[in-house]
Amino acid sequence: MIGVAERILEVKDLKTYFPGRDELVKAVDGVSFEVYKGETFGLVGESGCGKSQTCRSILGLLKKPGRVVDGQIILDGQDITHLKEKELRKLRGKKMSVIFQEPMTSLSPVLKIKKQLMEVFDDTPMTRAEKQQRAVELLRMVGIPSPELRMEEYTFQFSGGMRQRAMIAMALGARPKLLIADEPTTALDVTIQDQIMKLINSLKQELDMSIILVTHDLGVIAQMCDRVAVMYSGLIMEMCDVVTLFASPRHPYTYALMSSLPDPANKGARLNAIQGSPPNLAHLPEGCPFWPRCTECADICKRERPEMREIAPGHSVRCHCLDKTAAYRGIIEAPQGKEA
Repeated sequence: MIGVAERILEVKDLKTYFPGRDELVKAVDGVSFEVYKGETFGLVGESGCGKSQTCRSILGLLKKPGRVVDGQIILDGQDITHLKEKELRKLRGKKMSVIFQEPMTSLSPVLKIKKQLMEVFDDTPMTRAEKQQRAVELLRMVGIPSPELRMEEYTFQFSGGMRQRAMIAMALGARPKLLIADEPTTALDVTIQDQIMKLINSLKQELDMSIILVTHDLGVIAQMCDRVAVMYSGLIMEMCDVVTLFASPRHPYTYALMSSLPDPANKGARLNAIQGSPPNLAHLPEGCPFWPRCTECADICKRERPEMREIAPGHSVRCHCLDKTAAYRGIIEAPQGKEA
């Protein structure tokens, strides 16, 4: 399917740096991937690995002094890498939209929900009455009861789950082709998390849009994604379809993440943890950034940064020691309900 599907987004060798007084933080350091129509593409990894900065680079929402120093971002056939803010605003909400981690910091506490939802349509020829009716429809679409009454309420009168639903309604107001969901369930309890993820998935199918899903939760990746990229220190270390990722992870970092999951068959067992901490992005080690924590590290890993290479159709890995990691195949079971 991917080979003939319409390409919605193409990111080519993206580099996003944050210059400091005496150092340079390489938050995204050569990231490349594609997103196709109707698919959910996952970005997974530990905190600080560059997932959110990759998405902010695509949206043009980097905080200064951060900037894209190299690479290309092509959205629906248009190169948007160096568009000015005024031009990007015409694309945000229409061709691409975003759901941030914490809706309480993204919604205004002093404006009614009605006002914030109707702002989505400010650049349209719709009348005020039409905007208000469309806002009611959006709240109903995301499952908020009594939307006509809820329109007159403020953010603090909504529960966490309802605030996130309101954020989703705002993001989908103009029916974008690409939705970026940056850890959209971080602040919610597990029951609401499940409801929100199911809602996003059903709306994706209803609106025929593509999704970039940012998360550190491998369970969410298994449930939601078609393909996934594993990030570490501003780099993609492994990229493939979700079934292959769980059935035969090849990069030592991917395998370490998988091994840290609890095993239902071995209750009470101590969880495995990746030794050490992610490196400082301003002072990365030479060679592979994962080598100080890697159990399969070789001398070459300390000298040369590995290139991304395709080891099977649609499966790419950035590692010098793939022969050692070949034994990992088949250890992790694929997600239930999905077939290779």
